[in-house]
Amino acid sequence: MPTLIKSQGGRMVLANDPFTHVDDEEALPPGDVILSLARFQAEGDRLLSDGRSVGVRLTTEEEVEALAYDLPRIAVVALKFPKFLDGRHYSNARILRERFKFTRELRACGDVLREQAGFMLRCGFDAFEPADGSTPEQWERATRRYRHVYQRGVDERVPAFVERRS
Repeated sequence: MPTLIKSQGGRMVLANDPFTHVDDEEALPPGDVILSLARFQAEGDRLLSDGRSVGVRLTTEEEVEALAYDLPRIAVVALKFPKFLDGRHYSNARILRERFKFTRELRACGDVLREQAGFMLRCGFDAFEPADGSTPEQWERATRRYRHVYQRGVDERVPAFVERRS
């Protein structure tokens, strides 16, 4: 089971993960699950009517707009990074938070490294499955590495150009 680190009250903490990632060809285990978009579209209504919490895992090739109608029913959106060099999910996270006003858990999974922590928080991620075995303490240090930011983000930190004006 992967490590789950969550941002809570400005701190990074180790969290128990009630969700099980389920691949398309796997049998559904009992409890809360995170499914691919295709499997959610095929089986999501049934699982939600059973009273389960359901999450959806998106690849970088899938558009977050496909979830727009279902977002109020989804407990977790897990954006899977195929490699740390692929930044498309940073945009997807901002779209989910800003355009669709998604307020539930937004999780980064796949090739997720702590060097990305500060940037991911700025885009709206609040849960992380680190690929590098890092700890919550290491993630917290990474989020505090830079005092200044240079653009607005979901985290509402004040950009340097605004600080300079005051």
